[in-house]
Amino acid sequence: MSHKPLEPLAKKLIKGVIVLELLGVFGAFGLFHTMDNSQDFRNTMKRRFPSILEVYYKSNEWGGVYGIRERDQEAWSAKRD
Repeated sequence: MSHKPLEPLAKKLIKGVIVLELLGVFGAFGLFHTMDNSQDFRNTMKRRFPSILEVYYKSNEWGGVYGIRERDQEAWSAKRD
C-alpha cells in the first residue's frame, strides 16, 4: 500500500498552516504598531478588549518602555473631566 497520494494533500495542508501563521504574525504586528502609535485606538481597545491592551502594556514594560499606561490614564481622565 503506497502513501504517495497523500503527499500532495500534506503539502497543501503544510502550506495552509504556514500562510495562517504568517497572517497571524503580521496581524499581531499591525495591531501592536497601531496601538503603539494611537492613544485613541488604545482607548478603543480598553473599552472593547481590555485583556489585549494589558498584554500591550506588559510587553512594553517587559521591553523596558515604561509610562505608557500612566500617560494614557492621565489623558483619559482629563477627557472625562
